[in-house]
Amino acid sequence: MNKRRIEIFTAGCYLCEHAVQHVKEQACPNCEITVYDLNKKCETKECETKAEEYGIETVPAVAINGELADCCRNRGINFDTLKNAGLGK
Repeated sequence: MNKRRIEIFTAGCYLCEHAVQHVKEQACPNCEITVYDLNKKCETKECETKAEEYGIETVPAVAINGELADCCRNRGINFDTLKNAGLGK
């Protein structure tokens, strides 16, 4: 059986570390986990390139077999929402 590729993108904060730990606890022997700390960056810039390719806007975020998980999509900052909440007023 092929290994399932699990990529976790973090900022190295305690919230991200909690998510990493939880994913690792839920993983099975067929899951191959890679953690990318976007604050530390990668020597090859692979983590930044992958984050951009997957359309990651917030962290933590998880991609499984090259697809950003649905729960990690469309969760970036929405400036219209912030303005409606009072930003800049």
